[in-house]
Amino acid sequence: MESFDEFYVRFRGPVLGFFARRVGESEVAADLMAETFARALVRYRKVPVQAPEAWLFTIARNLLIDSARRGRVEDSARRKLRLESLQLDDDDLQRIAQIAEAADLAQLVRAALSPAEFEALHARAVDEESYLDMAQRLRCSEAVARKRVSRAVAHARAVIGDIDD
Repeated sequence: MESFDEFYVRFRGPVLGFFARRVGESEVAADLMAETFARALVRYRKVPVQAPEAWLFTIARNLLIDSARRGRVEDSARRKLRLESLQLDDDDLQRIAQIAEAADLAQLVRAALSPAEFEALHARAVDEESYLDMAQRLRCSEAVARKRVSRAVAHARAVIGDIDD
């Protein structure tokens, strides 16, 4: 299992994008993200090895629902861990807006790609899996793994190009 630091680095963008798209306010999205990871840290020993992303997004979704119901972002896990409150400047707020835009674009690309294309692109670009490892996992040749990634990249570029036009 990866360290919590690695877990945080891997999922901070997607979690922040999840909140930014749903709440529309950068400060609230940042608070929700901070509380989500604080709750995850408190329970990190219980993370299911097979589905860490689903586990984390369940925490995020439940926190979003609870916060909407209460009319404020809960901070119990952050208080339990004695974390300082977030102080965001204009650069931080701009970065959150950029992450939200990138998350929207990623969602469009994911919807446009076939599951096989998305898996290949994700394995190579996000997980940085080698073509050899990908080929072994998919039980195909290295050339086939490269072609799958190449097709996925071309398809993603076409989707992005259509958006820019």
